[in-house]
Amino acid sequence: MKKIRTIIVDDEPLARARIRKLLEQIEYVTIIGEGKNGRDARRLMSDYAPDLAFLDIQMPDFNGFEVLQNKDEEDLPFIIFVTAYDQYALRAFDVHAVDYLLKPFDDERFMQALEQARKQIHLNENALLHQKMVRLLDAHRHRQTEELTAFEIKEKGKTILVNINDVHWLEAEGNYLCLHLANQQYLIRQTLQEIEKQLNTQIFLRIHRSAIININYVNKIKYEGNNQYRFHLKNGDSVLSSRSYKSTVVDYIEDQDLKDNA
Repeated sequence: MKKIRTIIVDDEPLARARIRKLLEQIEYVTIIGEGKNGRDARRLMSDYAPDLAFLDIQMPDFNGFEVLQNKDEEDLPFIIFVTAYDQYALRAFDVHAVDYLLKPFDDERFMQALEQARKQIHLNENALLHQKMVRLLDAHRHRQTEELTAFEIKEKGKTILVNINDVHWLEAEGNYLCLHLANQQYLIRQTLQEIEKQLNTQIFLRIHRSAIININYVNKIKYEGNNQYRFHLKNGDSVLSSRSYKSTVVDYIEDQDLKDNA
């Protein structure tokens, strides 16, 4: 039997040790990595493409749901969420987790979750579950929220309203977001993923994991090779697209009849 390549990500060392001890008793499981926060989870999924992940929900950097929302479809493993907070249970199943373990769990409950994951993996349902997970995550990203019209910026004891249409592009900087305007920048404590679902997709185009541009401020697009394009904006900034967003960029160029410009 092919071994199930598994990662464990939890910010509590004792919790990781408990899961590791249980998994080491299982012949068909091999542990390929461990992490203590959301950033570790992303790295392990990207570097090792595990079959299965035991994933805590409340962690430093990014929570378990944010970890999944930042992964490309082909990188998504099967997920068993592990948490001490039962209020996340319904949301866990919303993103089609294989199972949900509420701490403290006993050995029998753990083995039930693992067996469920084994069945799913070895019944070749991987592709189907991935598609469902991606659709559900996409639904979460675009869940009916009012379209964002302005950012509320707190600066020197004052509140400044920045019209969304004045933003040339948005740049992710860790847990912060930099708003690039014509002649100034503002830093707000929010993630690009949180904001993206509130943006008008007719105006804002994501071209990189860390960048969304306002197409109304695009002056020129230049192909840089290696499936990357450089967007020159009216405020003088230039933003390079990533290879993973090539199809999005190409579709935009073709839709706007910008082939000569590219």
